Amino acid sequence: MAISKLLIASLLVSLLVLHLAEADQKVNSNQAASYIPGNSIDCGGACQARCSLSSRPRLCKRACGSCCARCKCVPQGTSGNLDTCPCYGTLTTRGGRRKCP
Repeated sequence: MAISKLLIASLLVSLLVLHLAEADQKVNSNQAASYIPGNSIDCGGACQARCSLSSRPRLCKRACGSCCARCKCVPQGTSGNLDTCPCYGTLTTRGGRRKCP
């Protein structure tokens, strides 16, 4: 009886681990799909939208433009969402601060 309970418990745990691994694979593939090498993007339009609420729009657009040119993507919205474009979120200045708005 104890062996059958142990067998059922280990089966449930292994199914849970498989389910979590599959879910993680789907999340990683969705993040990879947001950046497609060679895919052209309208950096001017994307940065215009990204910097629309900035208190310093010219500085924001300049920084966003250089990040967009390097990463070939700009996160959605006016702030945050850096997980949709990992390169954009990891660029830093010489002082170690985040470069991209």
